[in-house]
Amino acid sequence: MPQHLVMLRHSAIGILAIASVALAQQPCLPGSASTTSSPTSTTSTSTTTTSSSPIPSGGLPFLGGVNIAGYDFTVKTDGSFTGRGVDPPVSQFSHFASQGVNIFRIPFAWQLMTPTVGGTIDSSFFSRYDNTVQAALNAVTKPYVILDLHNYARWNGGIISQGGPTDAQFTSLWSQLATKYKSNPKIIFGIMNEPHDLNSVSTWATSVQAAVNAIRAAGATSQYILIPGSSWSSAQALPTEAGPALAQITDPAGGTSKLIFDGEAEKHRVSKENSNVDVLATLVAWLKANGNRQAILSETGGGNTQSCYTNLKAELAYVKANSANLAGFSVWSAGSFDTTYILTLTPNADGTDQPLWIQAVKPNLPGAQ
Repeated sequence: MPQHLVMLRHSAIGILAIASVALAQQPCLPGSASTTSSPTSTTSTSTTTTSSSPIPSGGLPFLGGVNIAGYDFTVKTDGSFTGRGVDPPVSQFSHFASQGVNIFRIPFAWQLMTPTVGGTIDSSFFSRYDNTVQAALNAVTKPYVILDLHNYARWNGGIISQGGPTDAQFTSLWSQLATKYKSNPKIIFGIMNEPHDLNSVSTWATSVQAAVNAIRAAGATSQYILIPGSSWSSAQALPTEAGPALAQITDPAGGTSKLIFDGEAEKHRVSKENSNVDVLATLVAWLKANGNRQAILSETGGGNTQSCYTNLKAELAYVKANSANLAGFSVWSAGSFDTTYILTLTPNADGTDQPLWIQAVKPNLPGAQ
């Protein structure tokens, strides 16, 4: 998530309220156009028809769900972190699963999991995190759960293998987590949230390959792995920027069906002018042309405004209709955010849902007609 949205994130716990008010005046959030995007002047209606491509053999079924944030609170976009995170309410898993949600993404700060870069997992924090993961896994839909390392390809300002942590220090974390979760095929390893401003995309692809190798070497051979690109995991930039290098990553477990491209539509404004369908159509074409691969939108979303209701609904409908290649979405965000956060999907105290969830997300969940 770009810095202005990370700032908004903390408004949920009483930080940067002024920035929240300022951005709330914009027509629909999240996202500002990235350097690789320009909002279109008309809403795309290119297609919401069912994809003609079959789901790749061994690929993911259609998944729809939500981020459950808290353990990532105060992670900055330079990969620095202070605090201890906030445990999200586990009651949300049953709440959302009762509506058909079959995937949850649970972000965490690298420094919470291993207080020393390259060091051993902290048993106290892992107990907290795993309790949350297990609550998610035990929800009625038996959902997939993304373990999301939310550090922007960085540790305290240094980019992985580009002046910061070494690949060995990075992969040590994933080797340890893979060892702990290798027996559960519903775990998805989200090896990094939103890499950005990389010195070298090809070097980053080498780091991603090293993480894949470490996960498989730890014995986690049945799980899916999300391979993130550059420019904040931009879905628009993926086909031309990091995608060609990431497409060459191999899976020691065999094939490529369990290596899922990690994309985000959040950088391309879901506003009254744009539903992102044009961006996603280009991505689908690229996925088909490169081995009929799959991607997932690990973050997308918007504010509680009518333009967001309309255009996020169109975006997610396109994902659902093209789920052979766009395997699903997890919307930002519920969890420990309060209900005044500008991008909140946290249920209200009386158990009712936010308007954005009701109008845009719920109609596009698995099983919804």
